[in-house]
Amino acid sequence: MGKVLAVCISEVRGIQKHPVEEAELRENHGIVGDAHAGDWHRQVSLLGIDSVSRMQERVDLKLLPGAFAENILVEGLRVYELPIGTRLRIGTALCEVTQIGKECHHDCAIRKAAGDCVMPREGIFVKVLRGGAVRPGDEVAVIGE
Repeated sequence: MGKVLAVCISEVRGIQKHPVEEAELRENHGIVGDAHAGDWHRQVSLLGIDSVSRMQERVDLKLLPGAFAENILVEGLRVYELPIGTRLRIGTALCEVTQIGKECHHDCAIRKAAGDCVMPREGIFVKVLRGGAVRPGDEVAVIGE
């Protein structure tokens, strides 16, 4: 069982995301107001705080929530170990893991500073199966495949 540490959005693609107090996950869409939402398989991104902490040890800049363009920062789960098809209850929403990792943008600020970026290996993407609200402190529960 995990916990949501931060919920982040960006209004345009290609930039770091910023934290919000609450977000609405819409079925077959993603986070309302986020530039990456839409009818595709990478509607919402998740990253574990353990992944961020390992990167923080390697860079001088402060890695704030959303630094890796993740929508949901999670504590207590190694999200990158969840197999594709795993269902998660995030707050009141139901999601399904669709992809693990992605290609990093070559102009990624973190990659430039550290020579590496964790999102390509340890970030995951989910599709929203049932909408709901999500906010920091909410539970993230693995409910099966």
